[in-house]
Amino acid sequence: MGKSIYFTGQPVFSQLLKLIPSDLVPKLSRKHNSDKYCKKFDSHHHLVSMLFAVINQCTSIREVITGLQVASPKLGHLKLTNNICRSTFADANIRRPESFFGDIFHQLYISHYGLPDSRKRFTAQPYEQRLYIMDATTIKLFHDVLKGAGEPPASGKRKGGLKAHVMIKASEDVPCLVNLTAAAENDRIFMKHVSLCRGSIITFDKGYTKFRQFDKWTKSGVTWVTRTLDQWIVQTRKSRKLTVEQAEAGVLSDEIVTLGASKKGNKTIQIKARIIRYMDKEKNKEFSFVTNNTKFLASTIADIYKRRWQIELLFKRIKQRYPLRYFLGESANAIKIQVWCALIVDLLIKIVKDKVKRKWAYSNLSGMVRLHLMTYVNLLGFLENPEKELINYRSPEINMQLELFST
Repeated sequence: MGKSIYFTGQPVFSQLLKLIPSDLVPKLSRKHNSDKYCKKFDSHHHLVSMLFAVINQCTSIREVITGLQVASPKLGHLKLTNNICRSTFADANIRRPESFFGDIFHQLYISHYGLPDSRKRFTAQPYEQRLYIMDATTIKLFHDVLKGAGEPPASGKRKGGLKAHVMIKASEDVPCLVNLTAAAENDRIFMKHVSLCRGSIITFDKGYTKFRQFDKWTKSGVTWVTRTLDQWIVQTRKSRKLTVEQAEAGVLSDEIVTLGASKKGNKTIQIKARIIRYMDKEKNKEFSFVTNNTKFLASTIADIYKRRWQIELLFKRIKQRYPLRYFLGESANAIKIQVWCALIVDLLIKIVKDKVKRKWAYSNLSGMVRLHLMTYVNLLGFLENPEKELINYRSPEINMQLELFST
């Protein structure tokens, strides 16, 4: 019988899992001691089951278990050798540390996109290749497992929330650093985890105001761009002359200033900075940007901050494709595990998208993976040329037995 040249002996799900280095899960399970007191449902079983749940958008543990049971003839490809019980799955979500899944995500990023920039040094490159974007997004919960942000509602039934602090490299469009906290935590706590090399550029919103960190980045040769706050004490030192091109681009003013406290006894340090007032002609709205970079054109600083919207599109992509509304556990640990697994799935799909030369929309690619997760087809080969796969498929010859007597 003829068959497609893109037929493979491994289902699509198995091909995705092969993107995770084979020694990574055992190494991290030893590091986090995540298989302690575990007999059958080890870290590998837990990871594969959670990824299956995220891709198929399962809303309960029963859906995950029954879905895996239906695919039981193919589970050998996934190295799932033991049956999974709902109680065992629920206990693992409570006991196995969520940091294990967090390390899986970060090590997977390093494996496919390179070492952290704290270990590299930038050469002369366009700013787009050196740009990082930092922001946070909140995931609302139905109960107050994690402390939510804002005032409690009038009904008194306060809901919890989880906040994902994320940094992405603009040229890669995938998170390179993530930290999960309760929604009530201040955004600035994430800044202590950020390590950038000389020559890097980072942009963020007004929620990350911390003059000591700004001063530290300036001394280490890192460019930062954000927006000003009304309560800042600003002392103008020099007004820079605008060219005709800059004025036509929307730049209203360009000043060298000193930011920080002027009152005696205030612990806030003073830093030198540059404030640019800019008129966005499309929105007909004025913005005020602040940076430590005095070499870039004022319009370039405005363009850098505009790129910050890219991380909002990333948040939208993850929340739309992997809805985080129904969680497979009510503990903070279980909720974080599911969020980490959603980030891992997003990273795996993005890795496949970057490997394929043919352009695919992320939504189409992720939808196809979800629908054909356990189908035997060469994923990369099909994505490169799906039409050729159909053309090269030879229908089996139909052998019809002749009738003994004509009718």
